[in-house]
Amino acid sequence: MKQIYIVFFVTFILSFVLTPIARKIAFKLNILDYPKDDRKLHIKPIPYLGGAAIYAATMIGMFLFVELDKTTLAVMAGGTIIFLVGLVDDMKDISAKVKLTGQIVGALVAIWGGVTIEWISNPFPSSEIVRLFNLTIPVTLIWIVGITNTINLIDGIDGLASGVAAIAAATLMFIAAINGFEFIMLECAILAGAALGFLPYNFNPAKIFMGDTGALFLGYMLAILSIRGVMKTVTLVTLVVMILVLGIPILDTVFAIIRRTINKKPIMSADKGHLHHRLVDKGFSQRETVVILYGISIAFGAAAVYITDSDPLGGTFVIIITSVLIVLVGRKMGLLNGEKKKR
Repeated sequence: MKQIYIVFFVTFILSFVLTPIARKIAFKLNILDYPKDDRKLHIKPIPYLGGAAIYAATMIGMFLFVELDKTTLAVMAGGTIIFLVGLVDDMKDISAKVKLTGQIVGALVAIWGGVTIEWISNPFPSSEIVRLFNLTIPVTLIWIVGITNTINLIDGIDGLASGVAAIAAATLMFIAAINGFEFIMLECAILAGAALGFLPYNFNPAKIFMGDTGALFLGYMLAILSIRGVMKTVTLVTLVVMILVLGIPILDTVFAIIRRTINKKPIMSADKGHLHHRLVDKGFSQRETVVILYGISIAFGAAAVYITDSDPLGGTFVIIITSVLIVLVGRKMGLLNGEKKKR
């Protein structure tokens, strides 16, 4: 456990030191986020490239503390591809097709290295395991690319994406500890440290944004860690645990897809119907909104850890209660409704 603290501290300091450097570079290269529409909650141009600091801190941490076997090297190579895709997109907007292609390539590199979802356990009291066989690669690909993008979708308010990613990484670290996966604990500590080292500069009022560079990379790494730390054990209600660990980004994405479908809008179109937008519309400040969503993320994480280490009946009860609360909160917040028309 002492090593975990050291790993976390080192990557935290690395990210904390590298972020101001990335900020200066962003200003020199004019890699800035200009508030072009009403979805933007900031007024002045804010530099991107915070994701470069998160990426660098994570990679240095991996080189220093993790055994560099084939799988780890493949994950790092795939992460580098994802990072470069995000970087190019931050510097000069690339098409969704090109961005998706790059994400698929990065995911396939990780899959080639052995990161695969081979089975899913029954979410109800049963020891039955559903093996995927020929569906292993497509299911893994969909999961990695999907989670990679969910973090990007919630990156619409200061401090939200980095904080939620850190909470998810910490949750995965606890689950890895329960399952005895020490190497996954180290990788989770590295990612959590890198995300939290960036957070002081990104919390409202933000001095720098992570951009697609950081959001896509964090999403990719969380997707990988969730597979290696959760899906590699047959004793869990795996799918439910993974969804809870990444609760805020996954649910916000699902609600967005349903909302846009109901309102007959393109699924990839942007709107102000995300959970953080709804909270701000209800009068909460940006800081209050982020703290509320941190609390929900921690609650989801606690539920995931409980289910991991509980009996099937207790786990099923938590799943049912959580599902009901999600539906009620979603309806209360109007997450399925379209944007309100301005008078």
